[in-house]
Amino acid sequence: MTGSEIAHKTSHTAGGGQTAFYATSNIVPLPLLEKASGVHMWDSDGRRYIDVSSGPVVSNIGHGNAHVIDAMANQARNLDYAFARLARNRANIELSERLAELAGAGFERVSLTSGGSEAMENAIKLLRQHAIATGKPQKTKLITCQPSYHGATIATLAMNGEVMMAPFLDGFAEPSAKVPAPLAYRTPPNHDAAGYARHCADCLEAKIAELGAENVLAFVIEPVGGLSTGCVVPPTEYIHRIREICTQHGVHLVFDEILCGMGRTGKFLAAHHWPGALPDVVTMAKGLASGYSPLGAVLAPAQLVDELAGLTGFEFQYSYNANPVSCAAGLAVLKEYDRLGLVARAEELGAHLREGLERLMEKSPLIGDIRGMGMLHAVEIVADRQTKALFPNDAQPADRLRIHGLENGLIIYARTTSGGRYGHWFIVSPPLTITRDEIADLLARLNATLMDLRTEFAGAGLV
Repeated sequence: MTGSEIAHKTSHTAGGGQTAFYATSNIVPLPLLEKASGVHMWDSDGRRYIDVSSGPVVSNIGHGNAHVIDAMANQARNLDYAFARLARNRANIELSERLAELAGAGFERVSLTSGGSEAMENAIKLLRQHAIATGKPQKTKLITCQPSYHGATIATLAMNGEVMMAPFLDGFAEPSAKVPAPLAYRTPPNHDAAGYARHCADCLEAKIAELGAENVLAFVIEPVGGLSTGCVVPPTEYIHRIREICTQHGVHLVFDEILCGMGRTGKFLAAHHWPGALPDVVTMAKGLASGYSPLGAVLAPAQLVDELAGLTGFEFQYSYNANPVSCAAGLAVLKEYDRLGLVARAEELGAHLREGLERLMEKSPLIGDIRGMGMLHAVEIVADRQTKALFPNDAQPADRLRIHGLENGLIIYARTTSGGRYGHWFIVSPPLTITRDEIADLLARLNATLMDLRTEFAGAGLV
């Protein structure tokens, strides 16, 4: 049975797979993947694809890594499960020690979860519990950026800067207070990127004053953006300024590194690019176990965690916190980082990839901007480069790009965010194990994809 036949069958029978819940109006065909190795994936019809975006920036070490698979199997044979509230397990201890070592001073304590949304919730709950335990129960307000993304639970959806979620949240969850994200490409009139970033920092200080510093628990930000902003990299001045503002007003600064952490930017933590402006708490996930097992983490200072442990403790638990098999996967992934030198590789080959994307920009008038850091880039597509004109949403530029990508053997992470208000882009973040030859293949296929998209849009009178 072919992949298309299986897709038709599952849509008309019990079960149907996860995609049975997705909108039936989705125009992008989803290949039925059967196997993967390195940066490549194969569908049920034998077609080979390049994993351009590591899924949603998850598969950092590539697919089919035997060292990680063996480590997980060995752990499962010896100890498949242990509830962290009732017993300790060695994989948890070893992974926590290694993560704290790599993260450095200020991040000596590690709380593990099943993924990024849980990690973000645990980070906020940790800070909230500490505030209550230290006599500051009035600290209930969170500030996040517009646009931004921090998770898919009800609480984290309310933190996201996603304008299309307003009807869902209205009367159902309390959204965080929002300040503008330091966007660099589509800045307001009379602003350049640096000036707008200063304005955004001023907006944070004004928002804290509006809410009352005594009421504000934390400011949460993606230090390098993900899909919500198209991999925006804030100016160094901005990072230092928000650190200064949060310190001055007694507000915790939280870096959401669920997507940009784990070496993606050429440093183990994106925060390490700004050593003089480190956050109070960091959340991680995605590349931490690189898709081999669900795993997230909260990195926090020993001073805060140990103080709380002596007062009330942090007792919020999930059944799969510090799951031994997931911890073994995470530890094995970190060993592969060391063995393959993947953080340095992200910096070196990321620069090579960036050069290739910039050459592609010279060929394709659809590319308006390329931004990012290390092996994490976004390519913004526009109707007119000179005016930065947006494609209309009904043209479905992200979906059409994904379809042409599939036809050219590429699996690309792209979707319209915030109703297209801030632009349309796709993520180029292949596994950190990608080779120069594979980058050349990726770029050639991406060039063909953009040419096909331009031909389609030209025929529709959109360019």
